[in-house]
Amino acid sequence: MLDISIEIISIISFVVGVFFILTGSIGLIRLPDVFSRIHAAGMIDTAGASFVILGMILQSGFSLITAKLVFIGIFIFFTSPITGHVTANLARKKGVNPVGKTKGKTL
Repeated sequence: MLDISIEIISIISFVVGVFFILTGSIGLIRLPDVFSRIHAAGMIDTAGASFVILGMILQSGFSLITAKLVFIGIFIFFTSPITGHVTANLARKKGVNPVGKTKGKTL
């Protein structure tokens, strides 16, 4: 009974993770400017990757693989917001304005 419940929770985690990753991918395609796209990539894909890693941890049991997956999750958790922040700062330095904003005026 415990094995079946772990399998069900693992599958639910995979489905939720894939949903978040697909939502973030659609956001990268459909959103209008670089700042909106950074938000889609940084927030949603980090959550999706976390759920997929959680599903893999549940599938693998407690072993060395679990420790490696935890380290990968920690790495993604810290590097994704940092890369989004660096990308946004670079876009601002290059003079990219958000959609709807022109030289100090909001539309």
